[in-house]
Formats: sequence, structure tokens, C-alpha cells
Amino acid sequence: MTQVTFKNSPVTLLGEQVKEGTVAPDFSVLANDLSVRTLADFEGKKKLISVVPSIDTGVCSQQTRRFNEEASGVDNAVVITISCDLPFAQSKWCAANGLDNVVTLSDHKELSFGSGYGVVMEELRLLARSVFVLDTDNKVVYMEIVPEGTDHPDYDKAVEALKSL
Repeated sequence: MTQVTFKNSPVTLLGEQVKEGTVAPDFSVLANDLSVRTLADFEGKKKLISVVPSIDTGVCSQQTRRFNEEASGVDNAVVITISCDLPFAQSKWCAANGLDNVVTLSDHKELSFGSGYGVVMEELRLLARSVFVLDTDNKVVYMEIVPEGTDHPDYDKAVEALKSL
């Protein structure tokens, strides 16, 4: 189990952490229009799943922008940002930042994604900053759970893992 802190305070991660080389678990989250989205909605695509505690904060905003900029040219790939923010807040953030094609999904309702991937911070009911790269068959080829929740992930390694598929 990965040890994680948030603002230098230890947090407990709930759920079973996925491992590289395994098939990623399905999840049920909400899109900005409140429709239910699952992993199957992205079938046949390479996926970079960028997980942030709250999209409308500095590092989370930068992470969302950077992954979308750097991975947008990767053939047959989708960048998905998941947080526990309400779908309305995610939609408002996208509009305020002029990002029309960013896929933001909310795990606030059931914590289905966070529990299935082992990234729910129990004390905060937020998702730990992390990145998962899945191939077209949903095999986890790269993952990072950032040890300190206010730090940035390793953008280069994640994007390289996506490009190498």
C-alpha cells in the first residue's frame, strides 16, 4: 500500500490499489450532464486517467491542462480527468478555462473509481492525486500515486507510457 500525505499530513487510502500488468477494474462515475459513464464507454481507446483531489485548485488545474495538452496528439487516445468535484463544478471549470474537449468525470456519488483503484483518501473523501495509463484492452501499463497530494505527478513518464502503446 502506497503511503500518501496531503499537505504533509498522513492519509489512509481506501480500496485495493491496482497494479501494473493487471486489467483495470470497471467504474461508474458521472459526466458533466449527469449521465453515468463507465470504463466501457472508452472501449478500444488508449486511456490516460488523470486523478485530482479538486479540479479548481492550482496543481489540479495545471495537471488537467498539461495532460490534455501533451496527450492530445496521441493517436486513438483519450485523457480522462476524475475527481470528487460535482459535475456542475467540473463543467464550470472547463468553461472558465476554455477547455471544450476535456473529459471530466465525477466520482462524488459512489466513489466507485476511487474505491476500485485504491485512491480514496478516507479522511478527506477526496481522491489521491494519481495517474493510470491503460492500453486498448484496459491493461494497466503505468500508474503513479503521488506520495504528497499537493505535488505534481511525473508528467513525462505518464505521457511516454501512453505514447509507447
